[in-house]
Amino acid sequence: MKKQICLIALDLDGTLLDDQKQLSENNIQALAECARRGIQVVPATGRPADGVPKELCAIPGVRYAITTNGGAVVDLETGRRLSQCVLSNEQALQILDIVRQYHVMYDPYVQGRGITQSSFFEHMEEFGISPAVQKLVRATRDVVPDIYQYMVETKNCAEKINVFLADLSDKESLREELSSVEGLAISSSMYNNLEINAEAATKGNALLWLADHLGIPREETMAFGDGENDISMLKAAGTGVAMGNASDHVKAAADEVTLTNEQDGVAAAIQTWILK
Repeated sequence: MKKQICLIALDLDGTLLDDQKQLSENNIQALAECARRGIQVVPATGRPADGVPKELCAIPGVRYAITTNGGAVVDLETGRRLSQCVLSNEQALQILDIVRQYHVMYDPYVQGRGITQSSFFEHMEEFGISPAVQKLVRATRDVVPDIYQYMVETKNCAEKINVFLADLSDKESLREELSSVEGLAISSSMYNNLEINAEAATKGNALLWLADHLGIPREETMAFGDGENDISMLKAAGTGVAMGNASDHVKAAADEVTLTNEQDGVAAAIQTWILK
């Protein structure tokens, strides 16, 4: 059944992009037609703004992005942050104190850029990071001598702290230890990572904020996702669509399920429920 949709929020990795982090022509054409019809097409990602694919930004009408899991809502045209919800410097240092006890790669996102250090940047394969993700990391990180000292000296807040685990058996114990820090939202978008945000920084909250900012009723929003960090957005949207490759608990949070990211599931759903 055709739906009245004025805003589409789209997770990138595992959703809009294929497993090689590529944006297919089918998905580009479907989103371009939505934008041509006046529908807001909004990337909603754990990435910073400069991690949004250029082909997506190039579609006329793609102006806003939800970045770092809702840590910021960005105007892609001006680079201005319209809204943000960040970890305080004190919270960030508490988190780093915990994660540094594990064999992990960690990087805080500060003012739209990931911060890393050479010991991580030059050994990403040690933390199970695929070549496609390594390429993304290299494009979106700034290298400093020591991340912890950088955060101590700059006193910066963090939009998000991302953690890649070398030993997957540490994932639940690390998550449990992090949950002792007040005011955090802890999620995961890959089998080997944890993503830590301020408690109110979720894709769902950012979607609702942006819809209200643009004067769009919640009922006229649609969201696509595949990961744990997409659940809040799938629940918040008027129509939440889980990808065919999503886990069962993500699918349970959605109103609809489409094809996988490898089958252009976003384009298929848009053709079925919006463009027909």
